[in-house]
Amino acid sequence: MFDPARPSLKSRIAAGDCLAVAWMALGSVTLVEAAVRMRPDAIVIDMQHGLWERRELESAIGLVPHDIPVIVRVAENSALAIGTALDAGAEGVMVPMVETAKDTANAIRYAQYPPHGVRSAGGVRPLRDFGAYLRGASQIAVLVMIETTAGLTNAKAIAGTRGLDMVFIGTGDLAISLQTDVGDSRKHARACASILRACQAASLPCGIFTGTPESAAQYSSDGYGMVVVASDIDVVTRGFASAGEAFEAARPARSPRKRSSPAKAR
Repeated sequence: MFDPARPSLKSRIAAGDCLAVAWMALGSVTLVEAAVRMRPDAIVIDMQHGLWERRELESAIGLVPHDIPVIVRVAENSALAIGTALDAGAEGVMVPMVETAKDTANAIRYAQYPPHGVRSAGGVRPLRDFGAYLRGASQIAVLVMIETTAGLTNAKAIAGTRGLDMVFIGTGDLAISLQTDVGDSRKHARACASILRACQAASLPCGIFTGTPESAAQYSSDGYGMVVVASDIDVVTRGFASAGEAFEAARPARSPRKRSSPAKAR
């Protein structure tokens, strides 16, 4: 949970570290607790496509220690969605489907208090000591997602927006937007590389959604500033599949049952 006296996310992003994150979508506080034991660089809670409700969001963020920042991928680019995530104790927000510099500027405004933004003051956690929270709120990080052809076209302008901390590539939606989800992986790779170059030209870190630890390591070496090492959906799905496969491989072969002869008609 965000401690305004001890922020770390914004400075780590600015320092150029590659943050290895755990992505949480299943709406389970218990799984977030398990992910904390992995000691990721940050935890992303997915409110856009995930199964999270407000109470569970508050509970999940509350159990994460301050030295593991929590980023919430909000459902939409709105003052309500961004304010709700930050009021719950997130140290950063990730805003989906951003396509223009104006979209980016709006996301930043929604995350900041006046006079720099329009965020409303409230929330149980900020109001515990609002003076301290207000002093530390400038360290809240704003990340925006490029995941459409329009966002790709405007990547340079988006990356150059003042106050932005990171661009994050949503690889799945970008593939659909580019119509490469069923092929032409080279076109998709070129698009991602183009976004990365636009960010590098603006001296802005660029993250990317990755599906496996191996691909995360590769993208980290390619210069990306945030990668997904584990997602709860994949971990649980693969874990069950692996257990089932291991059991079937180890269980003894069963002899086919003999069919009983049908009763003779009387």
